[in-house]
Amino acid sequence: MSFDPASFAPTHFLWDLADGVATITLNRPERKNPLTFESYDELRKTFWALDETYGVKAVVITGAGGNFCSGGDVHEIIGPLTKMKSDGLLRFTRMTGDLVRAMRACPQPIIAAAEGICAGAGAIMAMASDLRLASPNAKTAFLFTRVGLSGADMGACAILPRIIGHGRAAELLFTGRSMSAEEGFAWGFWNRLTDDVLADAQALARDLAAGPNIAHAVTKKQLDAEWHVPIEKALEMEAEAQALCMETNDFRRAHEAFAAKQKPVFRGD
Repeated sequence: MSFDPASFAPTHFLWDLADGVATITLNRPERKNPLTFESYDELRKTFWALDETYGVKAVVITGAGGNFCSGGDVHEIIGPLTKMKSDGLLRFTRMTGDLVRAMRACPQPIIAAAEGICAGAGAIMAMASDLRLASPNAKTAFLFTRVGLSGADMGACAILPRIIGHGRAAELLFTGRSMSAEEGFAWGFWNRLTDDVLADAQALARDLAAGPNIAHAVTKKQLDAEWHVPIEKALEMEAEAQALCMETNDFRRAHEAFAAKQKPVFRGD
């Protein structure tokens, strides 16, 4: 995928780049922003492309028209899936999982800014983000069981328990019920509830974009990598990662600014 973030014009969502922050807006408000085969594919390719895109320092993903995302489009995805053979079904489920893989692999912090409906694949995209902000009216549902499917979708059984705990994740994945914004905040799914979710998410993203970008990328990578290792291995991994960060110019700038009692200006090198 040829990718210039300054001129990127996606087909299936909106894209805006300002101050190093890319804002992805799911834009089918009349249907609560459902995903299609094509939008899944374009989203995953975009996040993969961000791995080599240094002009983007942070990403915000949101939805148009007062809702985040209602999941896979019932008519354009669910219906066709009921007619597919096993090889086509597996290609689809691997593609949807690839979107989560791409979101976790890109070095930029991703902030979900959700209001209204955040369901199915929409809930998964919020889950796969690094930080999650919601409006008080957000309703989140991992509703796969409601359509006869398991909660084991797009990494939910691996990632969701790490955010909110095994028992709470099991309840949501078995029942498919909606989680209120207040409940999600109390459980740690939402980092913050706010009345102006997009503006606050973009402000947070600008703060991150102005920070030490190499160090942020290392933090994101290690948060995932250290899920799978014992503490002794994690300590060694972090020692090696932090030593590399100490070789950056941003680290030197921070020291010089501190010594001069000034605020450091990070440049991501």
